[in-house]
Amino acid sequence: MLHVDLDQFIAAVEVLRRPELAGRQVVVGGRGDPTERGVVATASYEARALGVGSGMPLRTAFRKAPEAVFLPHDRAAYEAASEVVMNALRSVPDVTVQELGWDEAFVGARTADPEALARRIQETVLAATRLHCTVGIGDTTVRAKVATGFGKPRGVYRLTRDTWLEVMGERPTRDLWGVGPRVSARLDGHGIRTVAELARADPEVLVAEFGPRMGPWYGQLGRGEGTAEVTDTPWVARGHSREETFQEDLTDRARVEDAVRRLTAAVLEDVTREGRPVVRVTLKVRYRPFLTKTYGRKIPVTLDPATVHEVAQDLLDRVEAGRPVRLLGVHLEMTMPAGARERTTPTRSAW
Repeated sequence: MLHVDLDQFIAAVEVLRRPELAGRQVVVGGRGDPTERGVVATASYEARALGVGSGMPLRTAFRKAPEAVFLPHDRAAYEAASEVVMNALRSVPDVTVQELGWDEAFVGARTADPEALARRIQETVLAATRLHCTVGIGDTTVRAKVATGFGKPRGVYRLTRDTWLEVMGERPTRDLWGVGPRVSARLDGHGIRTVAELARADPEVLVAEFGPRMGPWYGQLGRGEGTAEVTDTPWVARGHSREETFQEDLTDRARVEDAVRRLTAAVLEDVTREGRPVVRVTLKVRYRPFLTKTYGRKIPVTLDPATVHEVAQDLLDRVEAGRPVRLLGVHLEMTMPAGARERTTPTRSAW
């Protein structure tokens, strides 16, 4: 199986629209104004070399790369480019394509020469979109995904059971797909710092720390294990979110309540289109200067907008009174159709 990842996708799409930006530092995010609040969606490799990264405040990005060109985030343009990419992948004979997002997908195929197939995929995508991609090859989705990082940019890299620990063993657990800073810190608390240490960790320790589902899965990650099947079954979202960054901090309770009400209504529109009931409401709050907290509540299965609104407003009681708010977000988790996540890999939550 192959993992196809578009190189600096959003920035690359913007460069195609503005060829004069080729080779320059490009940062995409917010409304494209680094004097405003907002975060980096992506940056070109030239900007990344200066320390600019996704999720970074635009103002911080400007301090690191004052000569960069800042552009607004154009979701419609990236969705359109992504559709062309995925259609190009599906045009390759005898492959199965499993979309992971705008800029990445797993491709399954039976072939004696996966490197040749990878290069063919790169050529096909480039011809259709003028965008470059990197291809990771693996005998599980986990190994294929991790392999891509070693091939960046525009390369091909293979990682299998035979080479997994040789390549990954001494690397920190943070380098694994699905292991964020919080999980790695919890692993560190048990003396598990490297991939090799995670691979041979006591399963009972992992279950005690992460639970009966995620504990064994983290152990599998350490060994590079996972599904060896690519499916073209459409990915079913667990929930929908909306959030807003305010150019001026909200300090008035009424304005905060109004913003949560608007965001909840917007997410409910997405949920209603899918027709799946809500089972959990989560409120995301970013306080000044940049401290983010989430407050959630599991609720009885419901499609009643009034109930969801009420719970979202109730969660405001947990917001720190008098503390300036710079961002609010609402996430609604829905019931999952039977079998919707079979043979899929758990990943980080929406937030």
